[in-house]
Amino acid sequence: MKLNRLALPVLAFALGTSGLVMAQPQEQPRGYDQGPGGWDAPPQEFRDIQRQGFHDGIEGARKDFDNHRRPDVNNRDEYRHPHVSPSARQDYRDGFRRGYQVAMDHLLHGGPGPR
Repeated sequence: MKLNRLALPVLAFALGTSGLVMAQPQEQPRGYDQGPGGWDAPPQEFRDIQRQGFHDGIEGARKDFDNHRRPDVNNRDEYRHPHVSPSARQDYRDGFRRGYQVAMDHLLHGGPGPR
């Protein structure tokens, strides 16, 4: 009989604490978008084509990181052969290189990288 009186409070306690464990907020995986103004925001002084290159560089770095490739911007087709006008290639590559470096620094070391 004593066992029955003890079982109900123990069961209620177990059910009540399981909700607390499940309600814990989950941390965002390291290396993914931090939103506006985060580590993945292009520098303010960049022109549009440099911003495009910066974002493409971040995506290229993520692909290399996710596929366990050696971090080397020169291995990215988008960097070597960008699909932009010939007059915009240098600006695109500059942005791409900076985005790639910032993303790799963030993914490998958890830091924002040089800006």
